[in-house]
Amino acid sequence: MALIKSISGIRGTIGGKPGDNLTPVDIVKFTAAYGKIITENASNKTIVVGRDARISGEMVSNLVIGTLQSIGVNVIDLGLSTTPTVEIAVPKLNAAGGIILTASHNPGQWNALKLLNSKGEFIDDAKGKEVLELGESLNFDFADVDQLGTVTIDDTFLKKHIDDVLALEFVDAEAIKNANFKIAVDAVNSTGGTFIPELLKALGVQSIYKIHCEPNGKFPHNPEPLKEHLTDLSKAVLDNKADLGIAVDPDVDRLVFMMEDGELFGEEYTLVAVADFILGNKKGNTVSNLSSTRALRDVTEKHNGQYFAAAVGEVNVVTKMKEVDAVIGGEGNGGVIYPASHYGRDSLVGVALFLTHLAKIGKKVTEYRAELPQYYMSKNKITLTPELDIDNLLAKMQQKYAHENHSTIDGLKIDFPNEWVHLRKSNTEPIIRIYSEGQTPEAAEAIAQKIMNEIKEIVG
Repeated sequence: MALIKSISGIRGTIGGKPGDNLTPVDIVKFTAAYGKIITENASNKTIVVGRDARISGEMVSNLVIGTLQSIGVNVIDLGLSTTPTVEIAVPKLNAAGGIILTASHNPGQWNALKLLNSKGEFIDDAKGKEVLELGESLNFDFADVDQLGTVTIDDTFLKKHIDDVLALEFVDAEAIKNANFKIAVDAVNSTGGTFIPELLKALGVQSIYKIHCEPNGKFPHNPEPLKEHLTDLSKAVLDNKADLGIAVDPDVDRLVFMMEDGELFGEEYTLVAVADFILGNKKGNTVSNLSSTRALRDVTEKHNGQYFAAAVGEVNVVTKMKEVDAVIGGEGNGGVIYPASHYGRDSLVGVALFLTHLAKIGKKVTEYRAELPQYYMSKNKITLTPELDIDNLLAKMQQKYAHENHSTIDGLKIDFPNEWVHLRKSNTEPIIRIYSEGQTPEAAEAIAQKIMNEIKEIVG
C-alpha cells in the first residue's frame, strides 16, 4: 500500500513488493545503511532495539536484529518496549544509536523503523538523507563470519524508566498516593498496557481499571487516541466513577486524558496542563510546533516565560527547545517533551507530572480544564491539481497577509488577534492542509473557510 521514507525513519504497510511497501528487502537494506552510518565513528558499535506490540513486530525485529549482526553491530534487545524507553536506554547503555520498531498511531498493517542517534534523539535531516541514500545504493559490505555482531536481551528498562520518572524533581508520588485517584487506562493492546499500569502502581495509585491493556497487538479500535476511537474508555470512566482516564498510542509517546464526565480533556491540552504545572515551579521558556494550540503561549506568558514556535516534527521542536533553553515543550498531539528527563515525547513523564499537578491543586479534571485558556481547532485540506505550483500559491497568500503577524518556517502561519491559520503542503500529495484555531468552534471554522475560499480564487 505505501512505503514512506523520511528523515526520522522508514514507514510502510507490511507485505507487497519491495520499494512499494515495508517488505523484508526494505527492512534489511535501510537497517544495514543506518547501522553502517550510525556506528561509523562510534567507540561502542552497539545499537538498542525495542518494539511495540503490533502483530508484525516480532518478524520485523528478527530482520532488524539479524541485519545489524550481519554488518558487525552488537544489539541490545529490549523486546516489547516504548519509544521513550528506547530513547532513555540508548545513552544509559552508551550505545551508538537505537531503532524503535513502531508505526506510532498508524493501524495494525503498518510498521516502521524509527532511528535514533547516540543521545537517544531522532537523527537529523542530514543523517537521515545519508541513510536513505546508502540504503538505496546498497553500497556497503556485510561482515565476515568472525566479525558478526552479538545479541543481548535486556528486560530491565521498564523498571529503569519508571525509576527515572519517580526521581524527577517535581514528581510527587506521595501526593499522588494520598489523592487516592481512580484511573481507567486504554493502551490499545500494545506496550502501554504494561508500562502505564506499572507506572501508576509505582506512583501509589490503587484503583486502576484496565481496558485493552493486553500487549498482543490486536488493536480493538483505530490506535490514534482521538475522541471517536475512545468510546470504551469513556464508558470505563463513567461505569467505574473514575477520576480520569488515560489513553496512549501503541508506542506510548502520545498521551491523552479523559475527564471524569467521560469527555476528553483534549490532546492539545496535555502539553498545556503539564507546562502550567512545570512553569508554576520553574521559570522558563516553552516550545511547540506551529500547528499546536495558542493556549501554551497564554499559559507561558501567565508564568512570565516566553513561548517559541517550531516547524512541525519532533526533531524541529527539540532543536528549538535546545536553542531557547526551554524547560518544557512538545506537540499538540499529546506529546510532552521534558528536558529534565530526556529530549523525547514521553507519556510516562506526562502522566506523572499531570497527576502530581492534579493532586496538588485538589480539583476535578473538569474544573481544572475550565480554568485553562479556551481554544478550538479546525482541520481541513484542499486537494489541488498535481501541476499547480503550491510554493508559489503560498507565496501569494503570504503577500496577501504581509500586514499580519506570520511565519514561513513551515508553510505559512498567519496569526490574527483572536485566531490563527496554518497552511502546510503535503510532501507526498498535491494537498494543502489547513489548521486553524479560534476562541469558538465557529470562529475556527470560519477563518479556515475564508482562507480556503481565497486559495480557490487564486487557483481559479
